[in-house]
Amino acid sequence: MSKVLIFGISGFVGKYLTQEFVNCGYSVFGSDKLNSGIPNGIPFVEADLLNEIQVEKVISDIEPDMIVNLAAISSVSASWDIPQVTMSVNVIGALNILEAARKQDKKPRVMFIGSSEEYADSDKPINEETKLNANNPYGISKMAQERFATVYRERYDMAIYCVRPFNHTGVGQRDNFVLPSFCKQVAEIEKSGKAGVIQVGNLAAERDFTDVRDIVRAYRMIIESNDCTKVYNVGSGRAYSLRELLEYIVSLSNQDITVEVDPKRFRPIDTPRVVCNYNLIEKELGWKPEYRIKDTLKEIFEGYLGDMNGERGWQEYDF
Repeated sequence: MSKVLIFGISGFVGKYLTQEFVNCGYSVFGSDKLNSGIPNGIPFVEADLLNEIQVEKVISDIEPDMIVNLAAISSVSASWDIPQVTMSVNVIGALNILEAARKQDKKPRVMFIGSSEEYADSDKPINEETKLNANNPYGISKMAQERFATVYRERYDMAIYCVRPFNHTGVGQRDNFVLPSFCKQVAEIEKSGKAGVIQVGNLAAERDFTDVRDIVRAYRMIIESNDCTKVYNVGSGRAYSLRELLEYIVSLSNQDITVEVDPKRFRPIDTPRVVCNYNLIEKELGWKPEYRIKDTLKEIFEGYLGDMNGERGWQEYDF
């Protein structure tokens, strides 16, 4: 049975990726800075990605066949507040994994998660040939991570996979991200039984949102593939305005809801429209999205109706 080591396993995507690999017959091991939210039955080793000794020990002890790094500063808005930390975690952390993997007798396959934030602004669907020109610290860190992956792949003949997912969401994502923020606020008003007000940012932005379960299926298919030199986009292929998605979420409530725009929730730099062209991964690996985003939003909303005790994240939401 092949062994998969997931760094950042306790995060939002970690539990979904764990389930995806387990369902496909893999033996999964997890590591994170803190032992919280670990899927049941998964062997766990605590490690700080910025501690190269800890990272090397985790990898040498487990001897995984595959490594997937989900550990990152994943919020664009947070990256503006802590650009130094963003670069350290997303780039130095990745280098620590690469160095540890390089030293193994049997070098594992390694996957790094990039982002659509790496691309230059484009009104057209973004394919893998679109120019890379990130305009925020998060996107820049992902570009640097990807470049180091290429260098290590070419110099050390390592199987290093990179993927550029577009926005994704699902039950369990923190409410500093835009769609869970909408769902939580509307659910709170619904549970109150009376009219209420929700705070939002830029509703004109158009984004490509994909269910996280489709995203992790793509990750597995990519790291199982034979050509590690290709970077695949993963997204739904459709852009929704945040206004349209908010209106749908509001329609799930029976209460009167007033929407107020909060300037604090705007990004310093915002891209008007982002939509994925996923033709390459569909053609070469047979992947395409299976979940409808509005069904996903209904699941998130109903989840908040059942549990209103989730912690708030950053003041600004993200997407």
